[in-house]
Amino acid sequence: MKSDFKFKLGGPKKLVTVLGLALDGARLDGVVLRRTNGSLAVLQSFSATLALDPLTAAPELVGREIRNQLDAAGVRERHCVFGVPLKWVLTAQTELPPLPAADADSLLQLEAEKGFHSDVATLQISDSRSPLADGKQNVLLAGIPGTHIAALEKILASAKLKPVSFALGLSALQFAGDEKSGGVLALAIGESHVGLQITAGGGVVALRALEGALTDEGGRRALLADVVARETRVTLGQLPGGLRDAVKRIRVFGPREQARQLADAMEARFAPMGLKIEVVAGYAADEFGVSLPVEASLSAAFSLAARLLTGSPPAFEFLPPKPNFIEQFATKYSSGRLRTTGAVVGGVVAVFLGLFMFQQVQLWHYRSQWSQMSAKVGQLQVIQDNIRQYRAWYDGSFKNLAILRLLSVAFPDDGSVTAKNIEVRDGNTVTCSGTARDSSAVLAVESKLSALPGISGVHREQSRGKAPMQFVLSFKFNNGGGNEN
Repeated sequence: MKSDFKFKLGGPKKLVTVLGLALDGARLDGVVLRRTNGSLAVLQSFSATLALDPLTAAPELVGREIRNQLDAAGVRERHCVFGVPLKWVLTAQTELPPLPAADADSLLQLEAEKGFHSDVATLQISDSRSPLADGKQNVLLAGIPGTHIAALEKILASAKLKPVSFALGLSALQFAGDEKSGGVLALAIGESHVGLQITAGGGVVALRALEGALTDEGGRRALLADVVARETRVTLGQLPGGLRDAVKRIRVFGPREQARQLADAMEARFAPMGLKIEVVAGYAADEFGVSLPVEASLSAAFSLAARLLTGSPPAFEFLPPKPNFIEQFATKYSSGRLRTTGAVVGGVVAVFLGLFMFQQVQLWHYRSQWSQMSAKVGQLQVIQDNIRQYRAWYDGSFKNLAILRLLSVAFPDDGSVTAKNIEVRDGNTVTCSGTARDSSAVLAVESKLSALPGISGVHREQSRGKAPMQFVLSFKFNNGGGNEN
Protein backbone atom coordinates (compact mmCIF):
# COMPACT_ATOMS: atom_id res chain seq x y z
CA MET A 1 0.00 0.00 0.00
CA LYS A 2 1.58 3.24 -1.09
CA SER A 3 0.34 6.45 0.46
CA ASP A 4 3.09 9.06 0.20
CA PHE A 5 4.65 8.69 -3.21
CA LYS A 6 7.98 10.43 -3.62
CA PHE A 7 8.46 11.19 -7.27
CA LYS A 8 11.77 9.94 -8.64
CA LEU A 9 12.98 10.14 -12.20
CA GLY A 10 14.70 6.77 -12.30
CA GLY A 11 18.04 7.82 -10.91
CA PRO A 12 20.12 10.51 -9.26
CA LYS A 13 20.28 12.53 -12.47
CA LYS A 14 17.09 14.52 -13.11
CA LEU A 15 15.51 14.14 -16.53
CA VAL A 16 15.40 17.18 -18.79
CA THR A 17 13.69 15.44 -21.72
CA VAL A 18 10.81 12.97 -21.55
CA LEU A 19 8.22 11.38 -23.80
CA GLY A 20 4.62 11.73 -22.63
CA LEU A 21 2.21 9.03 -23.85
CA ALA A 22 -1.55 8.84 -23.19
CA LEU A 23 -3.67 5.87 -24.22
CA ASP A 24 -7.43 6.42 -24.59
CA GLY A 25 -9.21 3.50 -26.20
CA ALA A 26 -7.25 2.78 -29.38
CA ARG A 27 -5.88 6.32 -29.63
CA LEU A 28 -2.29 6.96 -28.56
CA ASP A 29 -1.13 10.58 -28.16
CA GLY A 30 2.53 11.42 -27.66
CA VAL A 31 4.66 14.50 -27.11
CA VAL A 32 8.37 14.92 -26.38
CA LEU A 33 9.12 17.80 -24.01
CA ARG A 34 12.44 19.31 -22.96
CA ARG A 35 12.96 21.65 -20.03
CA THR A 36 15.65 24.32 -20.42
CA ASN A 37 16.21 27.51 -18.41
CA GLY A 38 12.77 27.60 -16.81
CA SER A 39 10.78 26.86 -19.95
CA LEU A 40 9.35 23.87 -21.78
CA ALA A 41 9.89 23.14 -25.48
CA VAL A 42 8.01 20.70 -27.70
CA LEU A 43 10.45 18.57 -29.71
CA GLN A 44 8.03 16.13 -31.38
CA SER A 45 4.34 15.28 -31.13
CA PHE A 46 2.08 12.73 -32.78
CA SER A 47 -1.32 11.05 -32.55
CA ALA A 48 -2.07 7.56 -33.85
CA THR A 49 -4.79 4.93 -33.75
CA LEU A 50 -3.48 1.52 -32.72
CA ALA A 51 -4.70 -1.50 -34.66
CA LEU A 52 -3.91 -3.89 -31.78
CA ASP A 53 -5.48 -4.01 -28.32
CA PRO A 54 -2.74 -3.76 -25.65
CA LEU A 55 -4.63 -6.15 -23.33
CA THR A 56 -5.38 -8.92 -25.84
CA ALA A 57 -2.66 -8.78 -28.51
CA ALA A 58 0.89 -10.08 -28.05
CA PRO A 59 2.96 -7.42 -26.21
CA GLU A 60 5.80 -7.78 -28.74
CA LEU A 61 3.46 -6.93 -31.63
CA VAL A 62 1.89 -3.97 -29.84
CA GLY A 63 5.34 -2.71 -28.88
CA ARG A 64 6.51 -2.99 -32.49
CA GLU A 65 3.45 -1.02 -33.66
CA ILE A 66 4.18 1.74 -31.13
CA ARG A 67 7.85 1.75 -32.15
CA ASN A 68 6.85 2.20 -35.78
CA GLN A 69 4.69 5.19 -34.85
CA LEU A 70 7.55 6.71 -32.84
CA ASP A 71 10.01 6.23 -35.69
CA ALA A 72 7.59 7.82 -38.14
CA ALA A 73 7.34 10.87 -35.85
CA GLY A 74 11.13 11.02 -35.42
CA VAL A 75 10.97 10.27 -31.69
CA ARG A 76 14.26 8.98 -30.24
CA GLU A 77 13.66 9.68 -26.52
CA ARG A 78 13.53 6.46 -24.46
CA HIS A 79 12.31 7.71 -21.05
CA CYS A 80 8.55 8.03 -20.98
CA VAL A 81 5.66 8.79 -18.63
CA PHE A 82 2.62 6.75 -19.62
CA GLY A 83 -0.99 7.79 -19.03
CA VAL A 84 -2.90 4.59 -18.33
CA PRO A 85 -6.57 4.42 -19.42
CA LEU A 86 -8.99 5.49 -16.69
CA LYS A 87 -11.24 2.51 -17.44
CA TRP A 88 -8.47 0.20 -16.15
CA VAL A 89 -8.77 1.73 -12.67
CA LEU A 90 -10.78 0.23 -9.79
CA THR A 91 -11.57 2.49 -6.83
CA ALA A 92 -12.57 2.19 -3.18
CA GLN A 93 -13.12 4.94 -0.61
CA THR A 94 -12.56 5.03 3.13
CA GLU A 95 -11.83 7.34 6.07
CA LEU A 96 -8.55 7.26 7.94
CA PRO A 97 -8.40 8.40 11.59
CA PRO A 98 -5.24 10.03 12.99
CA LEU A 99 -2.73 7.15 13.22
CA PRO A 100 1.03 6.60 13.00
CA ALA A 101 2.23 5.88 9.48
CA ALA A 102 2.75 2.14 10.05
CA ASP A 103 -0.71 1.68 11.59
CA ALA A 104 -2.31 3.78 8.85
CA ASP A 105 -0.79 1.55 6.15
CA SER A 106 -2.06 -1.57 7.92
CA LEU A 107 -5.55 -0.12 8.21
CA LEU A 108 -5.59 0.88 4.53
CA GLN A 109 -4.52 -2.65 3.63
CA LEU A 110 -7.56 -4.01 5.46
CA GLU A 111 -9.85 -1.42 3.86
CA ALA A 112 -8.50 -2.31 0.43
CA GLU A 113 -9.27 -5.98 1.04
CA LYS A 114 -12.85 -5.03 1.93
CA GLY A 115 -13.34 -2.36 -0.72
CA PHE A 116 -12.03 -4.15 -3.82
CA HIS A 117 -13.80 -7.14 -5.31
CA SER A 118 -10.46 -8.47 -6.61
CA ASP A 119 -7.67 -9.92 -4.53
CA VAL A 120 -5.53 -6.95 -3.52
CA ALA A 121 -2.41 -9.07 -4.09
CA THR A 122 -3.23 -8.97 -7.80
CA LEU A 123 -3.61 -5.16 -7.89
CA GLN A 124 -1.13 -2.34 -8.16
CA ILE A 125 -2.64 0.10 -5.63
CA SER A 126 -2.04 3.78 -4.99
CA ASP A 127 -4.03 6.28 -2.94
CA SER A 128 -4.81 9.96 -2.61
CA ARG A 129 -5.74 11.64 0.69
CA SER A 130 -7.76 14.72 1.53
CA PRO A 131 -8.22 16.24 5.01
CA LEU A 132 -11.56 15.97 6.86
CA ALA A 133 -12.75 17.35 10.17
CA ASP A 134 -11.28 16.16 13.49
CA GLY A 135 -7.92 15.26 11.92
CA LYS A 136 -9.39 12.50 9.78
CA GLN A 137 -8.56 11.95 6.13
CA ASN A 138 -10.63 10.85 3.17
CA VAL A 139 -8.66 8.22 1.26
CA LEU A 140 -9.42 7.24 -2.32
CA LEU A 141 -7.81 3.91 -3.16
CA ALA A 142 -7.11 3.29 -6.85
CA GLY A 143 -5.96 -0.05 -8.17
CA ILE A 144 -5.03 -1.49 -11.57
CA PRO A 145 -4.79 -5.25 -12.19
CA GLY A 146 -1.20 -6.37 -12.08
CA THR A 147 -1.65 -8.26 -15.35
CA HIS A 148 -2.46 -4.97 -17.11
CA ILE A 149 0.67 -3.33 -15.67
CA ALA A 150 2.84 -6.33 -16.57
CA ALA A 151 1.53 -6.32 -20.14
CA LEU A 152 2.17 -2.59 -20.41
CA GLU A 153 5.75 -3.00 -19.18
CA LYS A 154 6.40 -5.70 -21.81
CA ILE A 155 4.88 -3.52 -24.52
CA LEU A 156 7.07 -0.54 -23.65
CA ALA A 157 10.17 -2.72 -23.40
CA SER A 158 9.40 -4.11 -26.87
CA ALA A 159 8.99 -0.51 -28.10
CA LYS A 160 12.47 0.24 -26.63
CA LEU A 161 11.03 2.63 -24.07
CA LYS A 162 11.91 2.99 -20.39
CA PRO A 163 8.88 4.01 -18.26
CA VAL A 164 9.54 6.34 -15.34
CA SER A 165 5.89 6.76 -14.31
CA PHE A 166 2.46 5.20 -14.87
CA ALA A 167 -0.13 7.87 -14.04
CA LEU A 168 -3.60 9.11 -15.03
CA GLY A 169 -3.96 11.67 -17.80
CA LEU A 170 -7.07 13.24 -16.22
CA SER A 171 -5.21 13.76 -12.91
CA ALA A 172 -2.42 15.49 -14.85
CA LEU A 173 -4.90 17.74 -16.70
CA GLN A 174 -6.65 18.71 -13.45
CA PHE A 175 -3.85 18.64 -10.91
CA ALA A 176 -4.91 17.89 -7.33
CA GLY A 177 -1.77 19.38 -5.82
CA ASP A 178 -2.59 22.87 -7.06
CA GLU A 179 -4.36 24.74 -4.24
CA LYS A 180 -6.32 26.75 -6.80
CA SER A 181 -7.79 23.51 -8.14
CA GLY A 182 -9.27 22.51 -4.78
CA GLY A 183 -13.00 21.79 -5.04
CA VAL A 184 -13.09 21.05 -8.78
CA LEU A 185 -15.16 18.49 -10.65
CA ALA A 186 -13.32 17.72 -13.89
CA LEU A 187 -14.91 16.01 -16.90
CA ALA A 188 -12.74 14.77 -19.77
CA ILE A 189 -14.41 13.60 -22.99
CA GLY A 190 -12.42 10.70 -24.38
CA GLU A 191 -12.68 8.25 -27.26
CA SER A 192 -15.04 5.78 -25.61
CA HIS A 193 -16.00 7.28 -22.24
CA VAL A 194 -16.13 10.46 -20.18
CA GLY A 195 -13.66 10.63 -17.31
CA LEU A 196 -14.85 12.16 -14.03
CA GLN A 197 -12.56 13.35 -11.26
CA ILE A 198 -13.29 15.41 -8.15
CA THR A 199 -10.43 17.11 -6.29
CA ALA A 200 -10.71 18.80 -2.91
CA GLY A 201 -8.26 19.62 -0.15
CA GLY A 202 -5.24 18.85 -2.32
CA GLY A 203 -6.30 15.27 -3.12
CA VAL A 204 -8.54 13.28 -5.42
CA VAL A 205 -11.80 12.28 -3.71
CA ALA A 206 -13.67 10.67 -6.63
CA LEU A 207 -12.61 9.00 -9.86
CA ARG A 208 -14.87 7.34 -12.45
CA ALA A 209 -14.98 6.34 -16.11
CA LEU A 210 -18.53 6.93 -17.41
CA GLU A 211 -18.69 4.19 -20.04
CA GLY A 212 -22.23 4.85 -21.34
CA ALA A 213 -21.78 8.57 -21.93
CA LEU A 214 -20.70 8.20 -25.59
CA THR A 215 -22.50 6.28 -28.35
CA ASP A 216 -21.82 5.61 -32.02
CA GLU A 217 -24.45 7.10 -34.33
CA GLY A 218 -23.66 6.29 -37.93
CA GLY A 219 -19.90 6.30 -37.40
CA ARG A 220 -20.02 9.54 -35.41
CA ARG A 221 -19.57 9.81 -31.68
CA ALA A 222 -22.56 11.25 -29.88
CA LEU A 223 -22.37 12.62 -26.36
CA LEU A 224 -25.17 11.74 -23.94
CA ALA A 225 -25.03 14.81 -21.69
CA ASP A 226 -27.99 13.64 -19.59
CA VAL A 227 -26.10 10.47 -18.63
CA VAL A 228 -23.06 12.52 -17.60
CA ALA A 229 -25.20 14.91 -15.55
CA ARG A 230 -27.02 12.06 -13.80
CA GLU A 231 -23.81 10.21 -12.92
CA THR A 232 -22.21 13.46 -11.78
CA ARG A 233 -25.11 14.10 -9.40
CA VAL A 234 -24.81 10.54 -8.04
CA THR A 235 -21.05 10.90 -7.52
CA LEU A 236 -21.43 14.20 -5.68
CA GLY A 237 -24.12 12.67 -3.47
CA GLN A 238 -21.77 9.90 -2.38
CA LEU A 239 -19.14 12.33 -1.03
CA PRO A 240 -18.91 13.32 2.65
CA GLY A 241 -20.68 16.60 3.32
CA GLY A 242 -17.54 18.64 3.86
CA LEU A 243 -15.96 17.52 0.60
CA ARG A 244 -19.19 17.90 -1.38
CA ASP A 245 -19.62 21.47 -0.18
CA ALA A 246 -16.01 22.24 -1.15
CA VAL A 247 -16.73 21.65 -4.87
CA LYS A 248 -17.25 25.06 -6.48
CA ARG A 249 -16.35 24.55 -10.17
CA ILE A 250 -16.94 22.12 -13.01
CA ARG A 251 -14.25 22.11 -15.69
CA VAL A 252 -14.81 20.34 -19.01
CA PHE A 253 -11.95 19.02 -21.17
CA GLY A 254 -12.31 17.64 -24.67
CA PRO A 255 -13.08 18.50 -28.31
CA ARG A 256 -14.49 22.02 -28.55
CA GLU A 257 -17.97 21.19 -29.88
CA GLN A 258 -18.65 18.32 -27.50
CA ALA A 259 -17.10 20.19 -24.56
CA ARG A 260 -19.39 23.16 -25.20
CA GLN A 261 -22.40 20.85 -25.47
CA LEU A 262 -21.56 19.15 -22.17
CA ALA A 263 -20.82 22.45 -20.44
CA ASP A 264 -24.23 23.84 -21.44
CA ALA A 265 -25.99 20.72 -20.13
CA MET A 266 -24.07 20.85 -16.84
CA GLU A 267 -24.73 24.56 -16.42
CA ALA A 268 -28.48 24.05 -16.74
CA ARG A 269 -28.43 21.47 -13.93
CA PHE A 270 -25.65 22.61 -11.58
CA ALA A 271 -25.49 26.40 -11.90
CA PRO A 272 -28.52 26.72 -9.54
CA MET A 273 -26.44 24.79 -6.98
CA GLY A 274 -23.81 27.55 -7.07
CA LEU A 275 -21.32 25.69 -9.27
CA LYS A 276 -19.39 27.54 -11.93
CA ILE A 277 -19.00 25.68 -15.25
CA GLU A 278 -16.17 26.37 -17.69
CA VAL A 279 -14.74 24.81 -20.84
CA VAL A 280 -10.95 24.43 -20.66
CA ALA A 281 -9.47 25.32 -24.05
CA GLY A 282 -5.82 25.70 -23.11
CA TYR A 283 -3.27 26.00 -20.35
CA ALA A 284 -3.01 28.96 -18.00
CA ALA A 285 0.24 30.92 -18.21
CA ASP A 286 1.31 29.72 -14.75
CA GLU A 287 -0.08 26.19 -15.11
CA PHE A 288 3.26 24.45 -14.51
CA GLY A 289 5.33 27.25 -13.00
CA VAL A 290 7.46 27.56 -16.17
CA SER A 291 7.14 29.25 -19.54
CA LEU A 292 5.11 27.23 -22.04
CA PRO A 293 5.69 27.06 -25.81
CA VAL A 294 3.14 28.83 -27.99
CA GLU A 295 2.42 25.56 -29.80
CA ALA A 296 1.45 23.77 -26.56
CA SER A 297 -1.97 22.21 -27.10
CA LEU A 298 -4.11 20.93 -24.26
CA SER A 299 -3.62 17.15 -23.95
CA ALA A 300 -3.09 14.47 -21.35
CA ALA A 301 0.27 13.53 -22.92
CA PHE A 302 1.58 17.11 -22.65
CA SER A 303 0.32 17.47 -19.06
CA LEU A 304 1.90 14.17 -17.97
CA ALA A 305 5.31 15.11 -19.41
CA ALA A 306 5.13 18.68 -18.09
CA ARG A 307 4.18 17.54 -14.56
CA LEU A 308 7.12 15.15 -14.51
CA LEU A 309 9.68 17.67 -15.77
CA THR A 310 8.49 20.31 -13.27
CA GLY A 311 8.71 17.87 -10.36
CA SER A 312 5.00 17.59 -9.55
CA PRO A 313 4.19 14.12 -8.13
CA PRO A 314 1.20 12.40 -9.72
CA ALA A 315 -1.98 11.92 -7.71
CA PHE A 316 -1.71 8.16 -8.36
CA GLU A 317 1.46 6.29 -9.29
CA PHE A 318 1.04 2.77 -10.68
CA LEU A 319 4.62 2.02 -11.74
CA PRO A 320 5.72 -0.97 -9.63
CA PRO A 321 8.74 -0.27 -7.43
CA LYS A 322 11.89 -1.85 -8.77
CA PRO A 323 13.66 -4.07 -6.20
CA ASN A 324 17.37 -3.58 -5.75
CA PHE A 325 19.93 -6.36 -6.30
CA ILE A 326 19.84 -7.59 -2.69
CA GLU A 327 16.04 -7.79 -2.69
CA GLN A 328 16.06 -9.67 -6.00
CA PHE A 329 18.65 -12.11 -4.68
CA ALA A 330 16.70 -12.69 -1.46
CA THR A 331 13.48 -13.32 -3.38
CA LYS A 332 15.13 -15.70 -5.82
CA TYR A 333 16.99 -17.72 -3.19
CA SER A 334 14.49 -17.87 -0.35
CA SER A 335 13.91 -21.68 -0.16
CA GLY A 336 14.63 -23.57 3.08
CA ARG A 337 17.79 -25.31 1.89
CA LEU A 338 19.17 -22.15 0.35
CA ARG A 339 18.31 -20.20 3.49
CA THR A 340 20.39 -22.71 5.49
CA THR A 341 23.22 -22.45 3.00
CA GLY A 342 22.93 -18.69 3.10
CA ALA A 343 23.07 -18.72 6.89
CA VAL A 344 26.25 -20.86 6.83
CA VAL A 345 27.82 -18.62 4.21
CA GLY A 346 26.76 -15.60 6.23
CA GLY A 347 28.38 -17.10 9.34
CA VAL A 348 31.64 -17.72 7.47
CA VAL A 349 31.55 -14.20 6.10
CA ALA A 350 30.90 -12.88 9.61
CA VAL A 351 33.97 -14.79 10.93
CA PHE A 352 36.15 -13.38 8.18
CA LEU A 353 34.80 -9.92 8.82
CA GLY A 354 35.54 -10.36 12.53
CA LEU A 355 39.13 -11.39 11.78
CA PHE A 356 39.46 -8.51 9.39
CA MET A 357 38.19 -6.09 12.01
CA PHE A 358 40.62 -7.53 14.58
CA GLN A 359 43.48 -7.03 12.12
CA GLN A 360 42.37 -3.49 11.46
CA VAL A 361 42.30 -2.74 15.20
CA GLN A 362 45.85 -4.07 15.54
CA LEU A 363 47.02 -2.01 12.59
CA TRP A 364 45.39 1.04 14.10
CA HIS A 365 47.17 0.34 17.41
CA TYR A 366 50.58 -0.05 15.76
CA ARG A 367 50.05 3.00 13.60
CA SER A 368 49.25 4.97 16.75
CA GLN A 369 52.50 3.77 18.39
CA TRP A 370 54.52 4.55 15.28
CA SER A 371 53.09 8.07 15.08
CA GLN A 372 54.41 8.67 18.62
CA MET A 373 57.96 7.37 17.97
CA SER A 374 58.43 8.23 14.28
CA ALA A 375 60.12 11.60 15.07
CA LYS A 376 62.77 10.00 17.35
CA VAL A 377 63.35 7.20 14.86
CA GLY A 378 63.99 9.79 12.19
CA GLN A 379 66.56 11.52 14.36
CA LEU A 380 68.35 8.22 15.11
CA GLN A 381 68.37 7.37 11.42
CA VAL A 382 70.16 10.65 10.64
CA ILE A 383 72.78 9.87 13.32
CA GLN A 384 73.29 6.33 11.96
CA ASP A 385 73.76 7.68 8.43
CA ASN A 386 76.39 10.12 9.70
CA ILE A 387 78.22 7.32 11.51
CA ARG A 388 78.36 5.24 8.32
CA GLN A 389 79.58 8.22 6.32
CA TYR A 390 82.34 9.39 8.70
CA ARG A 391 83.39 6.09 10.36
CA ALA A 392 86.68 5.88 8.44
CA TRP A 393 87.75 9.25 9.86
CA TYR A 394 87.25 8.16 13.47
CA ASP A 395 89.27 4.93 13.86
CA GLY A 396 89.68 4.14 17.56
CA SER A 397 92.73 1.91 16.98
CA PHE A 398 95.09 4.85 16.06
CA LYS A 399 96.56 2.72 13.28
CA ASN A 400 98.73 5.47 11.79
CA LEU A 401 100.42 6.17 15.14
CA ALA A 402 101.03 2.46 15.62
CA ILE A 403 102.75 2.28 12.22
CA LEU A 404 104.97 5.26 13.08
CA ARG A 405 105.88 3.69 16.42
CA LEU A 406 106.96 0.43 14.74
CA LEU A 407 109.02 2.32 12.17
CA SER A 408 110.74 4.26 14.96
CA VAL A 409 111.63 0.99 16.65
CA ALA A 410 113.03 -0.51 13.44
CA PHE A 411 115.08 2.54 12.39
CA PRO A 412 118.51 2.90 14.13
CA ASP A 413 119.17 5.73 16.59
CA ASP A 414 122.51 6.74 14.99
CA GLY A 415 120.83 8.26 11.94
CA SER A 416 122.34 5.79 9.49
CA VAL A 417 118.84 5.29 8.04
CA THR A 418 116.32 8.13 7.77
CA ALA A 419 112.78 8.24 6.39
CA LYS A 420 111.61 11.02 4.11
CA ASN A 421 108.06 9.96 3.15
CA ILE A 422 105.63 7.49 4.73
CA GLU A 423 102.37 6.62 2.89
CA VAL A 424 99.55 4.41 4.17
CA ARG A 425 97.13 3.02 1.54
CA ASP A 426 93.94 1.01 2.11
CA GLY A 427 94.45 1.19 5.85
CA ASN A 428 97.25 -1.47 6.01
CA THR A 429 99.65 -1.11 3.04
CA VAL A 430 102.61 1.07 4.08
CA THR A 431 105.25 2.51 1.77
CA CYS A 432 108.32 4.18 3.29
CA SER A 433 111.00 6.01 1.26
CA GLY A 434 114.24 7.49 2.60
CA THR A 435 118.10 7.43 2.56
CA ALA A 436 120.64 5.08 4.15
CA ARG A 437 124.38 5.10 4.71
CA ASP A 438 124.74 1.86 2.78
CA SER A 439 122.92 -1.31 1.84
CA SER A 440 123.71 -3.12 5.08
CA ALA A 441 121.93 -0.45 7.10
CA VAL A 442 118.78 -0.93 4.97
CA LEU A 443 119.00 -4.70 5.41
CA ALA A 444 119.17 -4.23 9.17
CA VAL A 445 116.00 -2.13 9.09
CA GLU A 446 114.24 -4.75 6.94
CA SER A 447 115.19 -7.48 9.38
CA LYS A 448 113.89 -5.53 12.41
CA LEU A 449 110.59 -4.72 10.63
CA SER A 450 110.04 -8.36 9.71
CA ALA A 451 110.58 -9.38 13.32
CA LEU A 452 108.05 -6.91 14.71
CA PRO A 453 104.50 -8.20 15.52
CA GLY A 454 101.80 -7.16 13.05
CA ILE A 455 104.30 -6.62 10.20
CA SER A 456 104.37 -8.87 7.15
CA GLY A 457 105.47 -8.80 3.54
CA VAL A 458 108.49 -6.52 4.08
CA HIS A 459 110.39 -6.05 0.84
CA ARG A 460 112.43 -3.40 -0.87
CA GLU A 461 110.67 -2.05 -3.93
CA GLN A 462 113.58 -0.07 -5.26
CA SER A 463 117.03 1.31 -4.33
CA ARG A 464 119.50 3.68 -6.01
CA GLY A 465 123.13 4.41 -5.22
CA LYS A 466 125.48 2.66 -2.82
CA ALA A 467 126.82 5.05 -0.21
CA PRO A 468 124.67 6.82 0.47
CA MET A 469 121.73 5.13 -1.17
CA GLN A 470 118.02 5.87 -1.66
CA PHE A 471 115.43 3.17 -0.95
CA VAL A 472 111.70 2.45 -0.97
CA LEU A 473 110.33 -0.19 1.45
CA SER A 474 106.78 -1.58 1.64
CA PHE A 475 105.03 -3.89 4.08
CA LYS A 476 101.63 -4.94 5.44
CA PHE A 477 100.43 -3.79 8.82
CA ASN A 478 98.11 -6.44 10.30
CA ASN A 479 97.80 -5.34 13.94
CA GLY A 480 93.95 -5.18 14.47
CA GLY A 481 91.48 -2.74 12.96
CA GLY A 482 89.34 0.25 13.78
CA ASN A 483 86.75 0.47 16.45
CA GLU A 484 83.55 -0.69 14.68
CA ASN A 485 80.50 1.45 15.45
